[in-house]
Amino acid sequence: MKKLLIILALAALIAAYVFFGVGDYLTVDGIKRVAGEVDGYYQRHPVQVVGLFFLTYVAVTAASLPGAAVMTVAAGALFGVLLGTVVVSFASTLGATLAFLASRYVLRDAIETRFGERLRTVNAGLERDGAFYLFTIRMIPLFPFFVVNLVMGLTRIRLWTYAWVSQVGMLLGTIVYVNAGTQLAQIDSLAGIASPAVLVSFALLGIAPWIAKAIIGWIKRRKVYSGFTRPKSFDRNLVVIGAGSAGLVSALIAATVKAKVTLVEANKMGGDCLNTGCVPSKALIKSAKVAEQMRHADRYGLKPVEPEVPFSETIERVMGAIRTIEPHDSVERYTGLGVDVVEGYGRVVDPWTVEIARKDGGVQRLTTRAIVIAAGAGPLIPSIPGLEASGYLTSDTMWDALATMDRAPARVAVLGGGPIGCELSQALARLGSQVTQVEMADRVLGREDPDVSLEAQAALESSGVNVLTAHRALRVETGKLIAEHGGAEVEIAFDTLIVAVGRAARLSGYGLEDIGIDTAKTVVTDEFLATKFPNIYAAGDVAGPFQFTHTASHQAWFASVNALFGQFKRFKADYRVIPAVTFLDPEIARVGLNEAEAEAQGVAYEVTRYELGGLDRAIAESETQGFVKVLTPPGKDTILGATIVGAHAGELLAEYVLAMKHKLGLNKILGTIHSYPTLAEANKFAAGEWKKKHKPETLLSLVERYHTWRRG
Repeated sequence: MKKLLIILALAALIAAYVFFGVGDYLTVDGIKRVAGEVDGYYQRHPVQVVGLFFLTYVAVTAASLPGAAVMTVAAGALFGVLLGTVVVSFASTLGATLAFLASRYVLRDAIETRFGERLRTVNAGLERDGAFYLFTIRMIPLFPFFVVNLVMGLTRIRLWTYAWVSQVGMLLGTIVYVNAGTQLAQIDSLAGIASPAVLVSFALLGIAPWIAKAIIGWIKRRKVYSGFTRPKSFDRNLVVIGAGSAGLVSALIAATVKAKVTLVEANKMGGDCLNTGCVPSKALIKSAKVAEQMRHADRYGLKPVEPEVPFSETIERVMGAIRTIEPHDSVERYTGLGVDVVEGYGRVVDPWTVEIARKDGGVQRLTTRAIVIAAGAGPLIPSIPGLEASGYLTSDTMWDALATMDRAPARVAVLGGGPIGCELSQALARLGSQVTQVEMADRVLGREDPDVSLEAQAALESSGVNVLTAHRALRVETGKLIAEHGGAEVEIAFDTLIVAVGRAARLSGYGLEDIGIDTAKTVVTDEFLATKFPNIYAAGDVAGPFQFTHTASHQAWFASVNALFGQFKRFKADYRVIPAVTFLDPEIARVGLNEAEAEAQGVAYEVTRYELGGLDRAIAESETQGFVKVLTPPGKDTILGATIVGAHAGELLAEYVLAMKHKLGLNKILGTIHSYPTLAEANKFAAGEWKKKHKPETLLSLVERYHTWRRG
């Protein structure tokens, strides 16, 4: 009703404008015709004339009607420069603010629902530089007055900022037009007032704050480098520290564009993902899944059998997977691609120099135009009494330990209920270990929605894992972990303790602290992935905010391109569509928002859910556990996020990643042919569930009547 009243008020102002022919007076000739008559009345009743003029000006600008410029000229003719400027300045600001509020109240919600993702980027820029943007626009009369009001109303710029910046930004133009009005008899058109020279002058004044900001930024950057001597020439265009996913991609990009690049790695090429993370864990998970299928072969009409697990052979298969992939990330391959690979410990000596303690015993110093820090992350070790003396393992160290075992460790305690802890717990339990998983929170996978956490816990328990949530580790004693639950102490016996409570960025040991690069939980970077030094960048786990191999590779493009070509153009790292998969059985995959995040961010949404129990291929493969859940704005098919729990969820998620990246809605997925019978049909059927909820009932009712009429 309030929106309707605003619309009706605006409609009434427009109708009055047309009915009373106000537009005929709001021209240069019109003002000239009435100026003399009004001037006489003004001399007798100044307050009434000023008040009526002020209200009329406010009404014209608030309703976005043409004539504000002419009224500004008229103010000069009637009231002189001083009073005319004061009246117009405040009337124009008030009118502009009312138009701004009308646009915000009537239109913004609908526009944000349709273009929310794009507007988030705009609003982020306005939050940072809104006053600069608005001042520049207000200083340039080429931007229509009413358009600025309406468009800015759709953004999240603060009302007070909009009002005061508008008044200041329009003041000079107001003075020019009011002053011109004092010479009304010599004015033939408004074009003469805003001559090209005047417009250029306004434009220069408008961008003056940006010029000042750029100069201040340049001074700050120069100040950052104070105390360091910049080399006159450089050995390299780029030095990359760390040969994990981010480092490999950064070095490859640099070599591809013919830059001279050195890649420094202290341990193994390929980083954690190849050697201790993604590759070995997924190989182990596959072996564990086959064991589980043998154990439950009756699900497939076969005779179940308890698998014999020659654990050393199982781990050898895992190591074989690593060896097979190693050549992809090897020194030989990257050397052949044009990268100078140095095995050793790199340390940043100054913003342009990296010192390398080579594995062959030598020390090498390289000067470089730019540096990319891609040092990765390592297991986070909590401060628990007795932990250090317990011989605990982590996801990094467990593989060498497991390789020495003839059988799976008998009793395993896994500390942590995140993705790594869940994956390792299920895999080891399926391979024969008695696994107890200890999580301090009240559910596993705490970043997921509660229904997803329940599915994960059910999958773990069905695999034989004893899941203990709401258990806080207190201390470690010989062969047992002591945890607190409900005020009481609980003992968890173990032969092997695995700590999997998360990973922390590697921030020390390679010179960051020596040259003052800021670190918190990660290397502190700007939106371009640059540190406080504009020529030093960070990418991957060491930079955050995500700890995924695919995100590290994604960031590497921005870091390396900005490092090599930032003097021409820099690109902001894009995190709008980031997929994530937890490789439990069934898998859990997500992209975009889930329900918990949408509620935390105040994003309106509706949920569409499709259960895999109704999918033909899932039934045929006895893989019916799970669902597809899609979040969309109310009444819209735009995909805000998707969560899939089920077999091959990570593969199925790719369709939603593509759709979100290229702004395709559920209707597009529904209209795409999916092969039958495949698990991918689940995505189409989820889109179909959304369509059912939004079918046009009124239209269908009319169509039903039409068919009834056709039958006679």
